[in-house]
Amino acid sequence: MVNWKKSIKWFGIVVLTLLMISRFILPEPSFTTPTSTVLEASNGDLLGARIAEDGQWRFPATDSVPHRFKVCILQFEDQYFEYHPGINPVAVLRSLLVNLREGKIVQGGSTITMQVARLLRAGKPRNYWQKLLETFIALHLETNLSKDEILNLYAGNAPFGGNVVGLEAASWRYFGRSPYELSWAEYAVLAVLPNAPSLIYPGKNKELLKQKRDFLLDRLLSKDILDDETNRLAKLEPLPERPYPLPQVAPHALDRIYSRHRGQRIQSNLKPNLQRQTQRILNDHVSQLSYNEVYNGAALILKVEDGSIISYVGNATTGKNHDNAVDVVIAPRSTGSILKPFLYAAALTHGELLPNMLVPDVPTYLSGYAPKNYFPSFDGAVKADEALYRSLNIPFVRMLQQYGVDRFYNDLKNMSMSTLVYPSNHYGLSLILGGAEARLIDLANMYGGMARVLKNQGVEYSSNDFFKTDLITPTLSSYPRNTKYLSAGAIYHTFKAMTQVSRPVSEDGWQSFRSSRQVAWKTGTSFGNKDAWAVGVTAEYVVAVWVGNADGEGRTGLTGVTAAAPLMFDLFTLLKTSDWFFPPYDDMVQATVCVKSGYPSSTRCNSTDTTWVPKAVSKMLGCPFHKVVHLSQDEQWQVNTNCEPPSNIKNASWFVLPPVQEWYFKRTSPFYRTLPPLRKDCADANRTAAMELIYPKNSDKLFIPIELDGTRGGVVFELAHRNPGLQIFWHLDGSFLGMTRDFHQMEISEKKGMHELIIVDEEGNELIKKFEILND
Repeated sequence: MVNWKKSIKWFGIVVLTLLMISRFILPEPSFTTPTSTVLEASNGDLLGARIAEDGQWRFPATDSVPHRFKVCILQFEDQYFEYHPGINPVAVLRSLLVNLREGKIVQGGSTITMQVARLLRAGKPRNYWQKLLETFIALHLETNLSKDEILNLYAGNAPFGGNVVGLEAASWRYFGRSPYELSWAEYAVLAVLPNAPSLIYPGKNKELLKQKRDFLLDRLLSKDILDDETNRLAKLEPLPERPYPLPQVAPHALDRIYSRHRGQRIQSNLKPNLQRQTQRILNDHVSQLSYNEVYNGAALILKVEDGSIISYVGNATTGKNHDNAVDVVIAPRSTGSILKPFLYAAALTHGELLPNMLVPDVPTYLSGYAPKNYFPSFDGAVKADEALYRSLNIPFVRMLQQYGVDRFYNDLKNMSMSTLVYPSNHYGLSLILGGAEARLIDLANMYGGMARVLKNQGVEYSSNDFFKTDLITPTLSSYPRNTKYLSAGAIYHTFKAMTQVSRPVSEDGWQSFRSSRQVAWKTGTSFGNKDAWAVGVTAEYVVAVWVGNADGEGRTGLTGVTAAAPLMFDLFTLLKTSDWFFPPYDDMVQATVCVKSGYPSSTRCNSTDTTWVPKAVSKMLGCPFHKVVHLSQDEQWQVNTNCEPPSNIKNASWFVLPPVQEWYFKRTSPFYRTLPPLRKDCADANRTAAMELIYPKNSDKLFIPIELDGTRGGVVFELAHRNPGLQIFWHLDGSFLGMTRDFHQMEISEKKGMHELIIVDEEGNELIKKFEILND
């Protein structure tokens, strides 16, 4: 006969002894098994997960268990969990007697705490010695952890069938929802699964699973936890079938998290609904572009205030076998023109430019580098802000030459552009036209940095506004604080220029992007039409997109205007409208500028205006284009004292561009008044012509030779100049052919018919030769 009182007494002594040992001697036990990588949205929604390294779906631990699951698991596994010290003596003694009578273990007396102990020693055999060790560990757990913490350990590490471990993984795999969104029936299913996970697996042994679930539901009814109607409806709910795939709302963001935070639960700043809508819109655009064999795209949406990424789409997800797994957000790609606003803002900041200042747009050759505008034409001179919003290449190459490649290179690196891996001389002047590569995430951050400088006006701005944006927490740049390399005033004028959308007729398409909201935006197209960029900025958001082929294949017609800009504006429709930036008057001054040239006015400027400009305007010289000229009384001729008495000479201020700029400018600007010619009787009789054709000299009718291989050859025109070191610009039938210096030869091969050759030197001297090609 068993002496129960004596047994319980000795049981208590053993328990107290073990508790003392575990409380003060042993370390707190913990699970070391690998966990899945989990990406959550800003509100905690699951965006995606990667399986753990041991092939198990095991989510990182949480700090709580849903109340309904707690009720279900305690009713099914351990009704006295809240009261025992980790061991239920009645259950232990009862199971011991049964197992001794049967000669083998047929009944367990394990509490939830003891099951946690067994999970901590996974893979060990089931025998009395192991049971004793588990008992000791259970007491240790109870001594060091709260009941809720022990239950969390159980819920996070209990087996739920197959390769599913833990409540959260089971909830998503079997029901496709968060464990906080399940019904009583679903909680009941999950509560009974750990009891025999290898026997009861969704999709198998359905009757046995239903019996256990309904048994638990009936117990909940008997305990008045459920009413009759709830119990009846719960039993009618279907059992789970095959496991659900886990959400893949942000697959490329998940890849990025997996590479840097493997096995962790990461709560990002991503907004789940916005993320889904961004992916859908990008997929739709790429689907349309696929007809032109363009298959990839990427998009980012950032909050200006803190640089947080609220939408991250690394690629289209609809295509197959088109490198859609590549995360283009972090892939270096050729920049095209997308860096021009930074050079424009830097030149404004340092007093080397004003928004309406005329900058040259003429044929340019710089150390063997000959940039071309996207459309093969020249304006001669163009306002700086117009050069930006029309994205003219030549003015910006010349601007970079003046500003300095090294200087701009350092500015870009300080603004967290991470892809400038070569020295500045590797890129040279091509840095501004796609000679370098950038990542979409860097560009979004850099444009966001400019917006933050402007938005935070009144607060001392610094390079810390250009921090490195990431999916979790933006990281401040290591650049020294309080280094003002882009001023708020300069950025304000840069964004103002970027809001202009009216384009010349030859650039059809821009007008269609007028938006109800004010957006400062810029596009870029890389050489060979391999990359199309568009970045837009408001006071609240940055939207940055890229479209192209991840393998680098270019496609005709793939441009920032036609492919990237429509996507960018569609994404802006997902965002709330906001007020525009307030003008940073504290960072600007009122200055008097010349209306015609845009320079600070000089005493010779006859038309001026007062406007707000960046403070650095004080460093600039006055207008260089207004000159005092001596004219006849009717202003039709230039004269001098060699031919007119001083009393008959009229002095006037005249706007005169440099000769080559003037030659192009007057063709597109009908209001430009060319300086009157020098009257013949005032000219120097000894003056000779500046240049002369050597060949063809007298002949106006030419044959184009046929080469030995049957191809059409050309006629080489040769010119002599009094100053051969001057640049000579050759134009045929209104189109620019090229430029020569020192040796002035130009091969021409044109079709049959009349043609006009115009040759202009950089001093404005002009020679016109009309000729006829006689053969096809």
